[in-house]
Amino acid sequence: MSSWGLCVGKVRIGLVKRTARKLLAMYPQLFNEDFEHNKEVLKKILITPSKKLRNQIAGYITHLVKLRKRQEAQTSSV
Repeated sequence: MSSWGLCVGKVRIGLVKRTARKLLAMYPQLFNEDFEHNKEVLKKILITPSKKLRNQIAGYITHLVKLRKRQEAQTSSV
């Protein structure tokens, strides 16, 4: 928590977000909720200058997949 009493999320650079969204739109069937799996998929389909950047992209893709599944579950229960 921050000093204002608000929960603050992770800050990710635009490159990570833009790349993750683009890859998820292009290959939705390749990614799932498992970070390790997503990391291995990225190794095969993307050339990144660093392991840190690849892991950040894989983490954001994992987050997006979990978010999408949560939203689908909410809409199907309504």
